[in-house]
Amino acid sequence: MSDRKYQQRGYMQSDDRERRGPREERGPRPPRDPRDAPRGRGLGGPTASVFRCARCGTSQQVAAAAASDAQCTSCGADLHSCTNCLSFDSAAPNQCRVPGVERIARKDQRNDCGSFEPRLRQESTAETEARKSSPGGNDARAAFDALFKI
Repeated sequence: MSDRKYQQRGYMQSDDRERRGPREERGPRPPRDPRDAPRGRGLGGPTASVFRCARCGTSQQVAAAAASDAQCTSCGADLHSCTNCLSFDSAAPNQCRVPGVERIARKDQRNDCGSFEPRLRQESTAETEARKSSPGGNDARAAFDALFKI
């Protein structure tokens, strides 16, 4: 009787390993050039640092955002607030990454925090130019309608 429980190929095929012989020992791989490594989408492309309002997402001037009385030009929200700060983190104590800072109850209202830094985002300039060139939301509708024209 066979010592195997199952008769399928691949189950306990130790005899195949014995026929092949010992494995070849390979040395360490040579270091790869980082330029040959795969890159993510958009990496290496032109980017720009942009400050956006946390409430409406409108792009604002960085210098204007640093002023303590700055407001968004679109929605009127206070820009010198915790939600627009680089150190804002909802999981951190007092919702701020800077240790020893007093807790501020309303994160979206103006405050006089000394550790405020505007939260800058890196955006590709190709996306920014595409937003500026599109006149409105009708482009998507026009592209959809163009698919079904006969």
